[in-house]
Amino acid sequence: MRLHPVDGLVIVAYFAAILVIGYRLSRGMRSSADFFLAGRSLPWWAIGMSLVATDIGGTDIVGVAGAAYRYGLAVANFEWIGCVPAMIVAAFVFVPHFWRLGITTLPEFMERRYNPLMRLLLAFCWLVFMACNLGVMLLASAKMLLALGGLRFSSDGAWAALAGWELALAILILGITAGAYTLAGGLAAVVYTDVLQCAVMIGGCLLVALLSLVEVGGWTGLLAALETHAANRAGVPSAELILPVDTESPFPWTGIFFGLALVLSPAYWWGNQAIVQRSLGARSEFEAKASYVWGALLKNLIPLLIAVPGIAAAALFPQLTDADEAFPWLAARILPVGLRGLFLAAFVAALMSSVDSYLNSAATILTHDFLGRYWRSTIQGHTSVRSGRIVTALLTLWAILFALWLSGLEGATIYGIFQTMMSFFQGPALAVLLAGLFWSRATPAGAVTGFVAGVVTSLVLFAMQQPIVYQTAGWKPLFQIREPYLYYSVWSFLMTWLVIAIVSCVTPRVPAERIRPLLLRGGRA
Repeated sequence: MRLHPVDGLVIVAYFAAILVIGYRLSRGMRSSADFFLAGRSLPWWAIGMSLVATDIGGTDIVGVAGAAYRYGLAVANFEWIGCVPAMIVAAFVFVPHFWRLGITTLPEFMERRYNPLMRLLLAFCWLVFMACNLGVMLLASAKMLLALGGLRFSSDGAWAALAGWELALAILILGITAGAYTLAGGLAAVVYTDVLQCAVMIGGCLLVALLSLVEVGGWTGLLAALETHAANRAGVPSAELILPVDTESPFPWTGIFFGLALVLSPAYWWGNQAIVQRSLGARSEFEAKASYVWGALLKNLIPLLIAVPGIAAAALFPQLTDADEAFPWLAARILPVGLRGLFLAAFVAALMSSVDSYLNSAATILTHDFLGRYWRSTIQGHTSVRSGRIVTALLTLWAILFALWLSGLEGATIYGIFQTMMSFFQGPALAVLLAGLFWSRATPAGAVTGFVAGVVTSLVLFAMQQPIVYQTAGWKPLFQIREPYLYYSVWSFLMTWLVIAIVSCVTPRVPAERIRPLLLRGGRA
């Protein structure tokens, strides 16, 4: 499981290349437009690859493969159903509209359409989510480093004091490295380094997928191995894409269709600041559209590159107690010397691409929607760049501490943690966004009340699903599946729409001349 010296040289060379590229592209930033939107000069091909690199960082490689190890191929629906259709719609409907408006953040749009309170609520939710997600990504990547890199200390000898602290040490190493790189800052540096990271990540994951299939004797051999394991134990992953309503996995077809395809996926690709911000930095409306189409084409490959290795790991290592270790174990076993180092370097770089993306976007929201909203001098010239870097350092420290706390939790998968956090506010955020774009009758009071009601609905459903709550009350759990985050998003989305409609109909209408430019074509009263 330990790296060969050749692997070490590959890692050093790769990181040197990434740092040089990032440093050269980060020079010359003089204003908030340079730091947060790359001066609106990004080409479509770079944005598209950056979208993919951000979306398949450490969380997805470890988390999706872990979910596939535990539940099967149904997790691939998160890409084929949960990404591609929403990205295509975004390319031709939402992204060009946001680009034409010239906004920097989505909360900024909320203030234009509704009021400052709605902007503050959404910005706060995104900050909390991004901060927590940074910790999740660090934990996922630390697990990969331990399994693939062999960072282990013996209980004997000079390193005895570190024995048993390997996971915490890995989190610290990765967090400090990613934070230091991101401090160079700037959306341009993030996007262009993502291009290299995306290419290497796709190549590395493709190599693991092909070698894993060879190891198990092809797809036929994989299915045969799963059948053999199913005869001897329970909980073997399924190779089926569509699962029934009463499945034990978190991916029944009802949750996939209603929760993922209709709510969480559109909310992520149309309303996620870290995603949409890249297209806002495009040099033209056409390139903003083309970036999403290019990204959607690349996303079609991801299930084959990540979910299939997770299922193959279930056939090769059925004894794993932690599903999130499936991909690391597989890569450590089948990759030869040199390629193992390249893959580990690419994986950590993918972590950095995700972390720097969320750090940059979190800094954008905090600087633009909080500091800039109330202390406008903070978004002028070099002051905005300095503020962004200070925020980056503070968020990095928080991410490390949160990852250390998550490492002590038992029984929850990384992917489940990530998706559950998103479900708390993504459904309400999508409902408010759609109402603001398509229904001119939606009022500020309706939006604020509906958003709060939706978030509260998600939190209540989550609380009622916890054993300590329903067992104390003598109830049965509301949902029979594990980690029912897809259903949280459905009900919170519907609750938000209902409250928006009711409150908007009994509160004063917003003047049409103020909101007409903000509505998409086809918006109705």
